[in-house]
Amino acid sequence: MGWISAGAYEVALDDGGKVICRNAKGRQLKTVPAKIADDPAVIGLRQLTEWLERHQRECVATVERWMIRSLPVPTAALVKLWPDTAWRAALRDLVITDSGGVVAGYLRDADPVRGLGLVDLDGDSVRITPEQIRVPHPVLLEDLGELRDFATELDLRQGVGQLHREVFRRTAEDPTAHSVDTYAGGVYQRFRFLAGRAVSHGYRVRGGQAVCPVFEDGRTVEARVWLGDAGYDEAETGPLSWTTAEGSALTLGEVGPVAWSEGMRMAADLYAGRDIKSSEERA
Repeated sequence: MGWISAGAYEVALDDGGKVICRNAKGRQLKTVPAKIADDPAVIGLRQLTEWLERHQRECVATVERWMIRSLPVPTAALVKLWPDTAWRAALRDLVITDSGGVVAGYLRDADPVRGLGLVDLDGDSVRITPEQIRVPHPVLLEDLGELRDFATELDLRQGVGQLHREVFRRTAEDPTAHSVDTYAGGVYQRFRFLAGRAVSHGYRVRGGQAVCPVFEDGRTVEARVWLGDAGYDEAETGPLSWTTAEGSALTLGEVGPVAWSEGMRMAADLYAGRDIKSSEERA
């Protein structure tokens, strides 16, 4: 972006989105002078910066939803989004699969004429032209470790945490049970601390529970962790369970791999913020 007049100065945005200023002699100043802080040009650039930051967050959140739901994404949509730097940063280097779940490679480009540019699993640059692709949740990638290692070898850097997202796979849990208590018993000194952690990490808090909805196999499943009653000061993480969107309890055997992983990830996240001393005393 070029320089814009602001009184006796000129202002612009640097590569990091920060408002910078230079005087009439062209010397860049360390800070924007207070006398032009309310100049329309300065205000406009700061508002633009705020919008760009929101846009970047929205792009990442949208792509993350595609991944959590393993939704089909039309190639035509990727081609239209690719010129936008925020969308490109969120999409670049993601592992994509075909509609059958077979890994195609790491996404590097989307061109209206040549199709999608990938680095395939042999390390070659290739072009494909499918009608749609999927951004799979990492728990669905059988060779996740190898894909992580190969991405590191190629120095690929994902804008959305796909390959390095923490995943949890079902082990020896009783498929007829209705809850998991692996991360129960994490004590917080205040309910608001626990609820605040849940909200700040992107989870919903409803009816004394942290809720993580996941769309999988054509239905919405909600992972739920009991937080406690807001009327009490102290709070403690409860068992993790899963329900349908209507609230019907599911057995562990009825929970899909993505809903399982995301539910366990939420429970582990909430447990990690516990008051360790109080939790040990309670145990």
